[in-house]
Amino acid sequence: MANELRNKRVAALVDNGFEQVELTEPKKALETAGATVDIVSPQPDKVKGWQHTKWGDEFGVDRKLDAARADEYDALLLPGGVMNPDHLRMNPAAVKFVKAFADAAKPIAAICHGPWTLIEAGAVRGRKVTSWPSLQTDLRNAGAQWVDQECVTDNGLVTSRKPDDIPAFNKKMIEEFAEGRHGQARQRDVASTTR
Repeated sequence: MANELRNKRVAALVDNGFEQVELTEPKKALETAGATVDIVSPQPDKVKGWQHTKWGDEFGVDRKLDAARADEYDALLLPGGVMNPDHLRMNPAAVKFVKAFADAAKPIAAICHGPWTLIEAGAVRGRKVTSWPSLQTDLRNAGAQWVDQECVTDNGLVTSRKPDDIPAFNKKMIEEFAEGRHGQARQRDVASTTR
């Protein structure tokens, strides 16, 4: 697993109140697989995690959201927590950033409440997903097929329900991020290189 993601850049989009383990464990797995992971945030310098029922640690912001562009990254990680995705889905710059990944068919991994931002970006219609159970109606109303499973992949979109699912989430996330772009965008890339 050491070099599966060598030369891949991943954006981890978070605001204050992200579930800390849903950033730290996937980030560590991605870096172990060779990826460079930038913490991207609307916060200027530091962003604060949440640990189950209380505030967690502060993390340095690598790229301020208004200076980050999706075309600089190969994939997107959306940790959960309740506050974090609620702030992000109300932030037009965050929604635009997420939508750019979805429109380019770049792989996205979202856990727990992370899919809230995907809903706002119009990125779940027709997709099979999972999430924290309280999001199932929101996801169904947005056109997704919600299932209660540890980890679900759908054409480059990886979703999981909760911190207990992180081992399965990390495994599938690394696989999908290693594959790169999915769907029609990937088919166009392959066609253009075979001409």
